[in-house]
Amino acid sequence: MMIADTHVHVWDLERADYPWLYNDTSILNKTWRIEQIEEERKEAGITTGVLVQASGNMEDTELMLETARKTDWISGVVAWLPLEEPSTTHRLLEERFLKESYFKGVRHQIHDEKDPKWLLQPAVIESLEMLASYDIPYDVVAVLPAHIETALKAAELVPGLRMVFDHLSQPPVATGERFGKWGELMNEASVHKNCYAKISGLGTASGNFRNRKEEDVKPYIAFALQHFGVDRCFCGGDWPVSMLANNYTGTWRVYKNILHELLKEEELDKVFYTNAKRFYHLPSS
Repeated sequence: MMIADTHVHVWDLERADYPWLYNDTSILNKTWRIEQIEEERKEAGITTGVLVQASGNMEDTELMLETARKTDWISGVVAWLPLEEPSTTHRLLEERFLKESYFKGVRHQIHDEKDPKWLLQPAVIESLEMLASYDIPYDVVAVLPAHIETALKAAELVPGLRMVFDHLSQPPVATGERFGKWGELMNEASVHKNCYAKISGLGTASGNFRNRKEEDVKPYIAFALQHFGVDRCFCGGDWPVSMLANNYTGTWRVYKNILHELLKEEELDKVFYTNAKRFYHLPSS
C-alpha cells in the first residue's frame, strides 16, 4: 500500500531562526534532520512524504527544499511566503516557486500570532486569493476555536482556496469532550468543499499527551471521516513533534489500526495516499 506522510518537519538551529523553540526545554530544541527518521520510516511503510514549514522565514524554506532534493521519498514542500506582503509574495511565486518542482503548498504559523484573526488582514487575503488563482493549497494551523472561525471566514472570502486543517485543528482529546465547540466548527468547515482534514498531531493534541491510547483519539478521527468524508481526509505523522508522545512507527501504528477499523480497503487507499496526492499535486510514485 502507498502511504503518504503529509506532515514531516526538519529544522536546523544553525540555519534558521525558530522563535517557538526559544524557551523550549524538550527534545525538540535541537536540530532534527531527515536522516534520523529513515529506519523507522521504512518500518512504518511510508512511501512518500511532504515537508511542512517550521518557521516564518525563507531560510527554513530553503532548508526544506534542499532536504527534498537529496531525499528520494520526499515529494513535496509546504513552504512559507510573506503573505502580509502581496507584492513580494507575487514576485517570489513568479520568479522562484512556481518553477520549483517540490513547491506544493504554503503555511503560516497563525497559532503563534497574537491576533487569531491574522489571516483576515486585507493584505493576507489578497495573497490567499493569489494562491487560489495558482491552485496552491494552504495549510491551516488552528489550535483555538477562534482560529477555525477565522479559517471559515477566509473560506468565504476566498472560496477557490483549497485549505487543509492540520492536526484536525486540535480536537479536545485530553478532556474527551464529544465534541463541543470544536465539533461544531469543524462540522461547519466540512460544508466547504475546498476544506480538507489532516489526520495528524493527535498524540500531542490539547496537551496532556503522555500515555495516550488509540481509543483516546479514535472518536476524533471517526468524526473527521464522517463529516469531511473519505475523499477529503489524509494523514501526517508530525515528526519530530510527535516524538513527545510516541516514536514514529508507534504514531503510524495508531493511525493505521484506527483507520483499518473504520474504513474499507478502497477507502484506505484514498486516506493513506490518493487524497494527499491530489491535494498537493504530488508526482506519481
